[in-house]
Amino acid sequence: MSPEIVGVVGILILLLLLAVRCPIALAMPVVGLGGFAWLVGWEPALALLETAPIDVLSSFSFSAIPLFIFMGVLASKARMAGELFEMSRTIFGAWRGGMAMAAVTASGVFSAISGSSLATAATISKVALPEMEKKGYAQSLASGVLAAGGTLGVIIPPSIALLLFGLITEQSVGALFIAALVPGVLGLVGYAVAVWLVVMLNPKLAGEPSPSTTWMQKIRSLRSVGAFLAVFVIVLGGLYAGFFTPTEAAAVGTFATLLIALYRKVTLHEIIEAVGESLAMSIVIFFMLVGAELFGYFVSVSRMSFYITDLITSAGFTPFMILLSILLLYLVLGCFMDAMAMMLLTVPVVFPAILAAGYDPIWFGVITVITVELGLITPPVGMNVFVIKAAAKHVPLGAIYKGVLPFVAADVVRLSLLIAFPWLMIGVLY
Repeated sequence: MSPEIVGVVGILILLLLLAVRCPIALAMPVVGLGGFAWLVGWEPALALLETAPIDVLSSFSFSAIPLFIFMGVLASKARMAGELFEMSRTIFGAWRGGMAMAAVTASGVFSAISGSSLATAATISKVALPEMEKKGYAQSLASGVLAAGGTLGVIIPPSIALLLFGLITEQSVGALFIAALVPGVLGLVGYAVAVWLVVMLNPKLAGEPSPSTTWMQKIRSLRSVGAFLAVFVIVLGGLYAGFFTPTEAAAVGTFATLLIALYRKVTLHEIIEAVGESLAMSIVIFFMLVGAELFGYFVSVSRMSFYITDLITSAGFTPFMILLSILLLYLVLGCFMDAMAMMLLTVPVVFPAILAAGYDPIWFGVITVITVELGLITPPVGMNVFVIKAAAKHVPLGAIYKGVLPFVAADVVRLSLLIAFPWLMIGVLY
């Protein structure tokens, strides 16, 4: 059996394991190690099992992951989500549908600190959903806007998904973060426009507007989140100016967030809890990274990436057809899989084909993450939908799916714009 066929069989076995609910952190190393042993031998495979985990866990670059996670958890412990929602409600609350726009804005700003879609959706929903229900918002709009707003955590820097993409493909993480700024803002604006259109077509979906506020009240409301916005500016500004590496930026941002949390009287017990939560999330990610490393060796020796690239080239696919096929694959997988797990599984396989097609790797990284983000709210599954369902057990699942559809349309429009006009991303030129 040729190495390429072994590689294809390995992929099929991996998909079968995932279909029977085997954790991807276990499925990838099992298939990767087994396939590597089949092609190279058990002795080299066991030697790889001895060295690969150490290489991953001792990598300085990966230390940014737990730091960014800890920064997001600290922001949550410092009750930033509630303050963000109150600030946004002060600014937009007097508009029809303003509270839904406030939820989107709060999600976008919180995700700039959190870096995690699921964490953003879970945190903001606890604050915003009860308030929207009190104001008479329809369950579909209230839950849909929170599920969609949570996805902004995937793309708005600092994004753990973009960080992983950069580390996997050896691209500049700083360049990825900067390139994602405009797409992140477009997502925020697109969701706000979707809320406006939905409420304009059916005003009954939104409750009564909040009392109007003066410009002075709006400006004063910004004070509560000024410190956290300063952290965001320091992290991205330091990366863009070349003052920090991604790991150093994560360390500086985490330290600054810790100082803010202490100033806001976050207790030692809450900080210890934050450390525990961060470690738990980091361990899961690092298990997946180890699995991806082992699976990557199998992909390499099977020459599967080169086989797929040659197959696409010989089939006469245009570069756009190659891109569209990969994005459709991401969209389907994103409905069923966690964003980071999907990227660790697929990027090593499809990235050579994208380079062969002549696409900019930074541009493709942002496009990939946005497509993954779209999968998080796309039926029939959508991970963020179930996060909202867990936080609001009284809301029917069908209502949440109905509520996210306008935001799926907004994401499709954004994705189309970024594909048609790559220069919208800072630092990406054609």
